[in-house]
Amino acid sequence: MTRRPLGILHTESSIGWGGQEIRILTEAQGMLRRGHRITLLTPPEALILPAAQKMGLPVVALPIGKKSLGALAVLRRWLAANGRDFDVINMHSSTDSWLSALACRTLRDMPPLIRTRHVSTPVHNTLPTRWLYLRATAHIVTAGEALRQQLHRDNRFPLKHMTSVPTGIDLARFQPRDQAAARRKLGLADLPTLGIVATLRDWKGHAYLLEAFGQLRARFPEWQLLVVGDGPMREILEQQTRDRRLDDRVRLVGNRDDVELWLNALDLFVLPSYGEEGVPQGIMQAMACGLAVVSTPVGAIREAVVDGETGVLVEPRNSDALAQGLARLMSDAAQRRQMGEAGMRRAQARFGIDGMLDRMEAVFYRFARREAA
Repeated sequence: MTRRPLGILHTESSIGWGGQEIRILTEAQGMLRRGHRITLLTPPEALILPAAQKMGLPVVALPIGKKSLGALAVLRRWLAANGRDFDVINMHSSTDSWLSALACRTLRDMPPLIRTRHVSTPVHNTLPTRWLYLRATAHIVTAGEALRQQLHRDNRFPLKHMTSVPTGIDLARFQPRDQAAARRKLGLADLPTLGIVATLRDWKGHAYLLEAFGQLRARFPEWQLLVVGDGPMREILEQQTRDRRLDDRVRLVGNRDDVELWLNALDLFVLPSYGEEGVPQGIMQAMACGLAVVSTPVGAIREAVVDGETGVLVEPRNSDALAQGLARLMSDAAQRRQMGEAGMRRAQARFGIDGMLDRMEAVFYRFARREAA
């Protein structure tokens, strides 16, 4: 039996930019291609708004960036007028989850609520929070099995109330390409290159990376470091680069639309996060491009990086351990190639976008309005 297309409403109160926003857009675009109706609600100042518009995704700007009675009233009015046109509401951040749950609580015939948890930040065990996750929300989706198990262990959320759906990436876009050609196109020196792709937030670990890279400079004077991404830590990291006299070996290149080109210019990928991770897209993209990865065992990173097989895992917030892990692979091109090839095979088997869409579609159909099944 052919199922009819769904009406899927996404809410996102975050005004920043990172893997969470990229996943929402990637998933929404994929669902549109599959024939579903998609709408995104987000604050007018959110960076996801122009990105969604650029991609041609239906998006509505509402002032829902903060928990307030005004924001609740605005969302409630919008849902009263439009909510019944949808089969399911997918919430993504704390603020829009609370606003959506409370608004739907006061309205009749609203769609079921699905909460996607993208990060490993602890969830409070208060009665209101348990109501939000277990009563107001029909189901929880986590961006990795480690996050699902964490909520079960720490919050006693039933496993049957949660489904792990790791983020999928475009494997046709992220794949190995000619390294020398990528470097020429980007205007990079043809030198051994370490790189990170991540929003410049403190918990992504850039400060520890610069410290570790500084420790390794005398031993690996030919290596350069590329920092792809932007964010609130940029000025601090630029100052740290100057203070450590790494200006000639470190480049902060900002946000880039051609991330696959920058990844293919690298010899080794690093992401020394110490909190709030699911399975980072930068790691999956790097592995799909055939790169070995040095990272940390936080969040659900172990679901991508298998220590000693596809990369090296080191203790978080420890620049000495990070330097040792980097040195292990910076000094061994054969091991980098071997781990990179293993990582590429793992990415191709596990990280494709169609797998994410299949699993999210199954969740949406399972909990959507009965006539949508």
